[in-house]
Amino acid sequence: MASRRTVLQTLALGTTAGMLAPETLLAQSAPKKDKLGVALVGLGYYSTDLLAPALQKTEHCYLAGIVTGTPAKAEKWKKQYNIPDKNVYNYQNFDQIANNPDIDVVYVVLPPSMHREYVVRAAKAGKHVWVEKPMAVTAKECQDMIDACKKAGVSLSVGYRLHHDPNTQAYVKFLRDGKLGKISMVNCSAAYYDGRTDHWKQKKEMGGGVMYDMGVYVLQGARLATGEEPIAVTAQQYTTRPDVYRNGLDETSMIQLEFPSGARAVLQTSYGINMNFMYVMGEKGILRVEPYSAYNGVKGNGPGGFAFDTPYPVPGQQTRQMDDDALAIKNKKPMLVPGEEGLRDIRIVEAVYEAARTGKRVKI
Repeated sequence: MASRRTVLQTLALGTTAGMLAPETLLAQSAPKKDKLGVALVGLGYYSTDLLAPALQKTEHCYLAGIVTGTPAKAEKWKKQYNIPDKNVYNYQNFDQIANNPDIDVVYVVLPPSMHREYVVRAAKAGKHVWVEKPMAVTAKECQDMIDACKKAGVSLSVGYRLHHDPNTQAYVKFLRDGKLGKISMVNCSAAYYDGRTDHWKQKKEMGGGVMYDMGVYVLQGARLATGEEPIAVTAQQYTTRPDVYRNGLDETSMIQLEFPSGARAVLQTSYGINMNFMYVMGEKGILRVEPYSAYNGVKGNGPGGFAFDTPYPVPGQQTRQMDDDALAIKNKKPMLVPGEEGLRDIRIVEAVYEAARTGKRVKI
């Protein structure tokens, strides 16, 4: 994700596609281009170290433009990636992107509190939109984004890179094919130690807190593993660094989900602990996924000799993600991760915060 100094400067899946993303949003017209031009909005770590390098390797899209509030960054990127002046924007003149035929897709890589504004503005400019996770801070903001893109006739996709990982696709198909039998329990952790003290992730007003960031990964793990939507949640949140995670902001979240089938999920996410795994317990054994969300690939094994480990260099996941989404736009096909998928997660995130605040079981 990107970071701002201030808020204003601040495979095709085949048989598994339906269960990963049942809702679709198709563009009314697809650009007749070999490669779609992508403009990155926000030039923080994620854009700089992962998305821009990935766009040098994509087959169906390329880095065509940038949006930044920092002139020094603009100059550096222009030289490094040979971006013409006319494709460089700031947050004040962003709406003029509507008049630029070089830009087909706007990729919003800003703090979560800014997602709604720039997704809606990009849609009004007639551009397809990709937005980093978490999709937004509230479910209402997510719905506003979906509605804006639908009204404009452009596609909307959320940057869930793991959906595009062949390893994720392999274990989800394994589970859907019933190879583990009836699932009873999912235990998933996505966490790391973050030593920063002044990033948007430590600022409540910018959409900070671990549940919005790493928490989305564990929610995805539970939902993909069970193939169901949770019906209730209990949760606990705390911090060991109240000077950094202030005003009740969660450094660590622990979540318990209930599913219609009777399956349960026990999830952990943190900025203070290093953890990354998922275990899925079923009638026929255990599916082990470790690491569960690494940039260089997911790997694991399950009953019957099932194993998955397709490694690739970073930023391979992001390359696949953007190529999949660009190809979907070009071919007027469904997005693998439409806005509705991000909305589902944020609804659960809101329920998690309520459950942690009240100490009660919250129905979803």
